[in-house]
Amino acid sequence: MPSGTGPSDTADPNHVIGFPGGYTRSVGPVIGRFLSELRDGRMVGIRTADGRVLVPPTEYDPDTGEDVTDEFVEVGPAGTVTTWSWVPRPAREHPFDRPFAWALIRPDGADTALVHALDLGEFEPGAEPPKALTTGLRVRPKWRAERTGTIGDIECFRPEVTMINPQAQLEFRLRGGRAMHRFLEGISEGRITGHRCPECGDVIVPMKGLCSRDGVQTTEEVELPDTGTLTTFAVNNIPDPRAPDVPFVSGYVLLDGADVPMLTLVAGIPADQVRMGMRVKAAWRPREEWTASMNNIKWFEPIDEPDVPFEEIKDHL
Repeated sequence: MPSGTGPSDTADPNHVIGFPGGYTRSVGPVIGRFLSELRDGRMVGIRTADGRVLVPPTEYDPDTGEDVTDEFVEVGPAGTVTTWSWVPRPAREHPFDRPFAWALIRPDGADTALVHALDLGEFEPGAEPPKALTTGLRVRPKWRAERTGTIGDIECFRPEVTMINPQAQLEFRLRGGRAMHRFLEGISEGRITGHRCPECGDVIVPMKGLCSRDGVQTTEEVELPDTGTLTTFAVNNIPDPRAPDVPFVSGYVLLDGADVPMLTLVAGIPADQVRMGMRVKAAWRPREEWTASMNNIKWFEPIDEPDVPFEEIKDHL
């Protein structure tokens, strides 16, 4: 020991024993078969005398101490989480440098479970376990590209895909018939028009050229005001590019003088204050933005008039 250096200067409470040449051991025919199958991207268990399948396989039944059979059974690779422990701050020796879980996973077709790392995605250090992490969670192994015949050939388990959110968009052109063309022509001029049925006398808006009640052709045009009554509505919590905010309200507005309500957006009032019978008026976009489209009307908004009694709108719901 060099002069001036005492035991207190060199003492280290951590002791590491290493095997520079590695530590080689025989695994036997049962574990050997399990590891060989892992190397080939499969998982097997072994059947006991009473018919249970053990994974990982052992040479004896842990419950009875009896020898197992010679029957290997392919299991999984999907499985079910039976219990888990969340690791919010992984240590250096852990398989991930971000939060993950240790889990007992019972492969399909097996009666026992194996412990492995469960990857739930990217989380900040110290994060709470995600809601998706539950007993009963369905998972699948992520296999390493290069496998050598160890339990590490499974890099981790990950949840099965149960839903997707495809970013899809369908575009199409709709060419309206004669009645719709006339209706949109009026909208392009700031007018709302309907058709009067020659049989029942109902005013239908938007006009369709046909009365669905009587099945007869309609041709008589009726110009309507842009005010009306909200008959019924729904509060929506899914974003819509046409809506001013979320939640937003879509509802049926019975225009003054009409007998058939039209579906539109309702705004200018908090969603929780919208009510049946509320009097509303069309909110038109600036004149320079008008086209032959219902987009000329952004939505209908409340006006300072008394609500219409339910008895007067009940037949239009």
